[in-house]
Amino acid sequence: MDRLAFLLYKTVAFLLGLLPPSLCSRLGSLLGILGHAASPKYRRLVRHNLAIAFPSMPERDRHRLARKSFAHLGANLFSSTRVALLPPEKVRACVTLEGYEHVEALLSEKRGYIPILCHLGNWELLAQIWPLIFPGPSGTLYQRLSNPHMDADVRRHRARLGLQLFERKEGFQGAMQLLRQGGAAGVLADQHAGDAGLWCPLFGRLASTTPLPAIMALRTGAALLPVAVYTAAHGRWIVRISPPIAPVATDPAIVTAQVNQALESMIRHQPADWFWVHNRWKTPRPRFLLSDYKRGVVLPDPSMLPPSCPPQPFRLLVRATNWLGDAVMSLPAVRAMKHGRPDLHLAILTPAKLADFWRAVAEVDEVICIEARDSVFGVARKIRGRFDAAVLFPNSLRSALEVFLAGIHRRVGYAGHRRRYLLNQIYSPATKTPAAKPKHQVHHYLALARHIGADIEAATAAAGASVTPAATATVTAAAPASTSPTSSAAPQKRKPVLGLCPGAEYGPAKRWMPERFGDVLQQTQHGLGAHWKVFGVAKDRPIAQHILEQADTGEDLVGRTTLAELIDHLRSCDLLVTNDTGTMHLAAALGVPVVAIFGSTEPELTGPLGSPHRVLRKHVECSPCFLRTCPIDFRCMHAVTVPMVLAAIDELLALPSDRSRALLPPPVLHPTSTASQPADPIPPAHTV
Repeated sequence: MDRLAFLLYKTVAFLLGLLPPSLCSRLGSLLGILGHAASPKYRRLVRHNLAIAFPSMPERDRHRLARKSFAHLGANLFSSTRVALLPPEKVRACVTLEGYEHVEALLSEKRGYIPILCHLGNWELLAQIWPLIFPGPSGTLYQRLSNPHMDADVRRHRARLGLQLFERKEGFQGAMQLLRQGGAAGVLADQHAGDAGLWCPLFGRLASTTPLPAIMALRTGAALLPVAVYTAAHGRWIVRISPPIAPVATDPAIVTAQVNQALESMIRHQPADWFWVHNRWKTPRPRFLLSDYKRGVVLPDPSMLPPSCPPQPFRLLVRATNWLGDAVMSLPAVRAMKHGRPDLHLAILTPAKLADFWRAVAEVDEVICIEARDSVFGVARKIRGRFDAAVLFPNSLRSALEVFLAGIHRRVGYAGHRRRYLLNQIYSPATKTPAAKPKHQVHHYLALARHIGADIEAATAAAGASVTPAATATVTAAAPASTSPTSSAAPQKRKPVLGLCPGAEYGPAKRWMPERFGDVLQQTQHGLGAHWKVFGVAKDRPIAQHILEQADTGEDLVGRTTLAELIDHLRSCDLLVTNDTGTMHLAAALGVPVVAIFGSTEPELTGPLGSPHRVLRKHVECSPCFLRTCPIDFRCMHAVTVPMVLAAIDELLALPSDRSRALLPPPVLHPTSTASQPADPIPPAHTV
């Protein structure tokens, strides 16, 4: 196949060699226009790249520019093949040179220089023209073509007039030596550099960029000289040399950002000449969050290097879970994602009932609500054309269909529920061994965050114990005699405010007996003078009424709070007594100590995160059953007694309160509010 492709290439080159350069250019331009019409994939890519580079340009103008860029690309590709066959004097006649005085100044200083090259116009022309018009030794770094026959032919044409070639994989010592001797070594600096690149802005959007020109310049003292080739007419070109880049720092990352600014300037001068079919702002696979990339990210401080155009964030959509408890357990993963790259705009797509929770999370930049009336098509319309990637926490078919219909380019999630064909980045965890200890649900979401490149170790270390499941107190003996909580509690400076959540959305198998909750309320009221706040949804009212009638105390908030109000009430509580509920997880995230009673479910999987909490459960022979209703005698819940709950309350109240490391710490109130001022999409911090 390599020989066949090479034969085709040589045949085309031979035929083009029979035509004058201007006719070759016209023929290539025509074929480029046909390619624009016949290549929808590349046409979409070019328009996508133009939308990044020129977001304020009218869409109609971008479409015209895309068509023109295809025409220029075809013309210059055909012309480059023809020019490589011309004698030196005819090559020189095709070119108008501008800015030669910058090279003369460097030559007078006997200083080497690095031509900063990019895929503009007939870029192959530089290999032919440079040895003719620039005295002294010159060379260029290149990357070997996969077809060895074509590679050898291209190298022969590039070197025919004296240009030295340095293959990247063979190292850079030859090029560095050439620079130290006062020569020139050109580097193509506008290609996607992959995992080894430095992520810095190009047209305001982070792109993987080679730091090689900056490193070579700083090590050898060579100048960085931007050089561009522009199309002047069919078969005619302008070689424009810009003033050397003056490095503002000795940090290669900052100098690389300067190189990208120079590239922007060259491209903006005549954008139709650039190689827009190259996926310059490629979304890496699978780690499109950049926390673990070798060279890292640089966002230059505007005081050091003013941005050449407004910053453009990478927009990530997280399809959140449908239940409050699951949302809280996914919060460490969301936080890790936000810290995965500094240019991230993080949006949460969530059922409207959970919107207030996500609005309370500082790392979330935008909350998009799914109303009860929204169809899957209505949700897709809300998010269409706005995001670069989507991460799905639910395993449902519908959540995958929403982002698929929205046309989001990268769709990440687990494969379940016959939705594999709707996703294009699937996370498949390692197969569990039968003896493996079950992992908490929080790790289900953290694994997805790690898969896309988030540093979950750093995120969990920063959160400390808040992402660690609470220890479980297993009931192994008969209930101890009832004691008053005042017998062991430390003296209280004030009467404690205690919360109670006696319901459970999943079903009665998760609910401790209402009469026992009533007994707890009554005894703490008498022993501690505790003020109780009772929480729940509207359908929990019969349970709450039974408890409050028995205890004759407590503030009834069941079905009477929004989620935002529930958060405020929980913050005011010294602890919460609860079943396995979403409110339990919310309180734990707020740093409120929890006494959690488990029956049919497994605290190793869904227990409250962080500490200090107390989880009470009886591990009977049939638990955990995960049933909604107990089919036998409810023995797991009967084994948890009132004195056990009172003792846990007593123990937690005696501990010092510290909510500084909560997953949802209290909001910071500043003396002067700047909320009315829009924040920069990308903070102007310099991080490498």
